[in-house]
Amino acid sequence: MTADGHLSAAPDVVDVVALGESMVTFLPTRPGRLADVPSFDRGIGGAESNVACALSAFGHSARWVSRVGADGFGQHLVDTVGRYGVDVSRVRRDSARPTGVYFRTAGDRGTDGHEVAYYRAGSAASAMSPATVDLAAARAGRVLHLSGITAALSGDCLELLRVLTAPAAGRPLVSFDVNHRPGLWPDPAAARVLLGLARRADLVFVGEDEAEQAWGTGGGPRAVRAALPEPRLLVVKQGSGGATVFARGDGDPDGTRPVFQPAPAVDVVATVGAGDAFAAGFLSGTLRGLPLRDRLRHGHLLAAATLTVPGDLAAPPARNHADRLAALDDRAWGRLRLGPGWTHAARAPEEANTP
Repeated sequence: MTADGHLSAAPDVVDVVALGESMVTFLPTRPGRLADVPSFDRGIGGAESNVACALSAFGHSARWVSRVGADGFGQHLVDTVGRYGVDVSRVRRDSARPTGVYFRTAGDRGTDGHEVAYYRAGSAASAMSPATVDLAAARAGRVLHLSGITAALSGDCLELLRVLTAPAAGRPLVSFDVNHRPGLWPDPAAARVLLGLARRADLVFVGEDEAEQAWGTGGGPRAVRAALPEPRLLVVKQGSGGATVFARGDGDPDGTRPVFQPAPAVDVVATVGAGDAFAAGFLSGTLRGLPLRDRLRHGHLLAAATLTVPGDLAAPPARNHADRLAALDDRAWGRLRLGPGWTHAARAPEEANTP
């Protein structure tokens, strides 16, 4: 039995367990300042649950572990994530704390006019700790996916991540998306905390610009690897240019030889959630034992699915469709252009969208 009175049966092992906070998000029905927008559409947002939903939709078994309030917003989150086929049986309801919500403008995060208003302080998810989370369920995956956002929510959440990333026999492959959000971190030690967690993970995702902001790396992906030599796999995201992976293995015992893949050209609708989709695509390729090149390409393809819709989540392409695109030769991959609706196109995009 857990500390909050829930029975804890031995959980089934799934491909991926994603642990972290999700919130109900309110998206404006028209562009403009939050002060001027008269109405909003309801959606959901959460880095870790986004990854779980994308992987489930792509044919993998996934579990989301978290806490929500015993309120309508919490029920909406659980129902919505569950509809993607994700196991939500280990999400706990908290009668004393609310579900977090946030509002954002229609503009992209990269614009000066973008606004986000978070109402997450004291949320049910911020009470996650080693005592209030089913640790057996969190560890019952081939991969455990975490992010730095959770570490910023509370001291208890940070302690939970430290417990889950601690070296232990039989530990699943620990995937960690740095997700440095300066607005969540009043503590000036944030960069050090995130670096410490990343060094304990097996697989790390971090943006090149993010690493520069947090750790002052500079010098491109090799400099990021120099700051993070410990992870078996390090993926450095380079925006629309592509991504680089360093992998320790027989052919590269030190994991210092970069493998780069450019991103295809994308007609972007919104960038929100693209990083989570990229992580899901790369994790899918890792679970399937694909070559590093193809793991990166699957990351780019799932990111492109999200980039071409307005919300945080998008239906990925069918797996055989993604496999076909990932197998293109370098010339054809370089000519690929993906726009809204490409995942449902009757013909493969390399036939319809290349010159």
